[in-house]
Amino acid sequence: MESSPKNIRLYNKALEILILSKSVSKYLVHDFAPLEKNGSENPYIYFTGDLIKDSDSLVPEIIKAENQPFQNDRIKHAISLEYLTNKLYKNCERLERSNSNGKDFIKLLRKEVKKFKTLQRRWMMSL
Repeated sequence: MESSPKNIRLYNKALEILILSKSVSKYLVHDFAPLEKNGSENPYIYFTGDLIKDSDSLVPEIIKAENQPFQNDRIKHAISLEYLTNKLYKNCERLERSNSNGKDFIKLLRKEVKKFKTLQRRWMMSL
């Protein structure tokens, strides 16, 4: 299986989102790690892990889609990528509603995901 992407702009944006997600998550985990006053965990801490997990899956899905010989298989991976992107965007929105000092970083990540979605739409038409 070939591992170099055909759409380098989409690929680079996915890598940028991964790096940014890791940085945002690392920053936010300090805000969400302490237990709540009632002794429970802060539910937002799980969204920080989801940011990394989902953004880490973007690049492999792009490569899988581009390397499929049949269009139906390419579309299947492209839809999977679209699902991951939407999930990433929703998790950013959820984290923006949290009580955290990193809201500006989350907004920046969400803005980059929005740019990725635009590139992704164009890329999907070319598959």
